[in-house]
Amino acid sequence: MAVNYSAKEEADGHPSGGVGVPGGGAVGGGGGGAVKTRKPDNTAFKQQRLPAWQPILTAGTVLPAFFIIGLIFIPIGIGIFVTSNNIREYEIDYTGTEPSSPCNKCLNVSWDSTPPCTCTINFTLEHAFESNVFMYYGLSNFYQNHRRYVKSRDDSQLNGDNSSLLNPSKECEPYRTNEDKPIAPCGAIANSMFNDTLELYRIDNDTRTPITLIKKGIAWWTDKNVKFRNPTGDGNNLTALFQGTTKPVNWPKPVYMLDSEPDNNGFINEDFIVWMRTAALPTFRKLYRLIERKNSFQPTLQAGKYSLDIAYNYPVHSFDGRKRMILSTISWMGGKNPFLGIAYITVGSICFFLGVVLLFIHHKYGNRNTSADIPN
Repeated sequence: MAVNYSAKEEADGHPSGGVGVPGGGAVGGGGGGAVKTRKPDNTAFKQQRLPAWQPILTAGTVLPAFFIIGLIFIPIGIGIFVTSNNIREYEIDYTGTEPSSPCNKCLNVSWDSTPPCTCTINFTLEHAFESNVFMYYGLSNFYQNHRRYVKSRDDSQLNGDNSSLLNPSKECEPYRTNEDKPIAPCGAIANSMFNDTLELYRIDNDTRTPITLIKKGIAWWTDKNVKFRNPTGDGNNLTALFQGTTKPVNWPKPVYMLDSEPDNNGFINEDFIVWMRTAALPTFRKLYRLIERKNSFQPTLQAGKYSLDIAYNYPVHSFDGRKRMILSTISWMGGKNPFLGIAYITVGSICFFLGVVLLFIHHKYGNRNTSADIPN
């Protein structure tokens, strides 16, 4: 039997009459039940009646935009570039791969070398460092961004959870346990913590004067006060808090002996916290110490001769890595980074150049009547 219904009813999604089915009433008719339809609701959003705006690109709008971007970006780029170049920075590579390097004797050092290999590098600062100086250590060819490396940690353990302290996450394997004891802190990140010791001296008339290096205040506030916590209990007796755990395989001493000061020991040690914030690129630097300016009449580091004493504990030769010590000041925009200024100058120059080219094209060809002449 043929069933006929109007085009309007088809558009609505159902016929007005019912269709007979064996053993029952009608489908879609008025015999009962809600009428089902696939027609969208009659709203501005579902019926695509929302107001829209589409810009019309003309010479009068495009050309001023190019010139304005160029005139704004170029001065900003020059300012940022000049500011970056005014930042003092001095870098020493102390890997020791060169035979003439004082640290060449320590090139094949192991994690547990006893006593540690030491070397001294003398250098000269040609210019004084006026403001506060930030001392960094830098590593190259070290991939802290590897997927398995980044996951190899237990944040609950680092946050002071006592149950995770004795039962670390399986993500820490193979640095989860050692000799049937849980490792604290567990994981590959903690196990590979940087442990060279750097000391700075000023040389004046063959007299070495130590430079005060501040080890607190180098970690992010949120890391120090929120993300990292020692286990709950007697905070003055970290040995008892970490009882039943063992140190990471490559560490020379356990985590509760990283520092003599209680507020910078255990999981809240700032050197440890800085290391646990993994770097995004294989060549990176991390803050090691601060050198504060003592008075406004003298620079923090005067121009002259200095020496760097290094307790060389961290092996990098096995993976062709390199180690650096960096002294740097900062500005309102942070550390030395000429890329941002160069990027602004480049974009501004390209926009200004395109504006000139398009202005020339518009002036030469824009007034032509491209439509065909229609005879009367």
